[in-house]
Amino acid sequence: MTEQDAISWPAPAKLNLMLRIVGRRDDGYHLLQTVFQFLDHSDRLCFRIRDDGVIRRCNPLRGLPEAKDLAVRAARLLQQQTGVSLGADIELRKCLPMGAGLGGGSSDAATTLVALNHLWKCGLSAARLAQIGLSLGADVPVFVGGVAAWGEGVGERLEPLELPEPWYLVLIPPCHISTAEIFSAPDLTRDSGRIKIRDFLAGSVENDCLSVVCSRYPQVAAALKWLGRFADARLTGTGAAVFAAFESEQAADRVKAQAPDDYQFFVARGLNRSPLLELTQV
Repeated sequence: MTEQDAISWPAPAKLNLMLRIVGRRDDGYHLLQTVFQFLDHSDRLCFRIRDDGVIRRCNPLRGLPEAKDLAVRAARLLQQQTGVSLGADIELRKCLPMGAGLGGGSSDAATTLVALNHLWKCGLSAARLAQIGLSLGADVPVFVGGVAAWGEGVGERLEPLELPEPWYLVLIPPCHISTAEIFSAPDLTRDSGRIKIRDFLAGSVENDCLSVVCSRYPQVAAALKWLGRFADARLTGTGAAVFAAFESEQAADRVKAQAPDDYQFFVARGLNRSPLLELTQV
């Protein structure tokens, strides 16, 4: 068995523990302040290296055509940027729901960049991989870096943070939310005052997308209300997922057992280091 056959590469979920929109660039991108933390809950990717330069996804995925798959796009972009002649067969085992604000597509892209940089022996630094990944999505750099972080700019200017690592119960209401729709909403707050890391650590955990999302998606508002009966319930990113922190896995599981049947849900540990870092340092 070769190294590439033996390894299943994790693409973990993330939570936005806070999200403020503090401005807007001339190109339309929003300027943010946010905090990222990973979850011990992942998509998985396997790669088989090809000598003919072809990059393809091996398994069909409902709702995700290969042309829009960020893992495939990341592999092709890395190939173009490095001039490598190798290709790859990519098997993507999806666990993270799309349109939930958990970063699944961006995480898949980041894991592909990290894994193929290693398997193709490209020798690029993590900083260069993050730069390449930024063109695929603003969240890709934090997944490449692999450490919990305070983010600014469009989310790519990162400062590592050491945070508590609680157990989270994550609920996914039965709706799919387009980030582009929320960020283009006329009633979205775009001029929040900037805060410091110490303000976040002292309890400033607002998400400026919350009111817009709840007004358009009553399923999210209902999920927040239900979870809020047990703990401080928050929205990650633009949703649809909502989450709450618990001191133990058992405490989170007790609440999960009462969750309404129309939600997807899972319990996962918060992580300050991505499990991706355990496989290779780039």
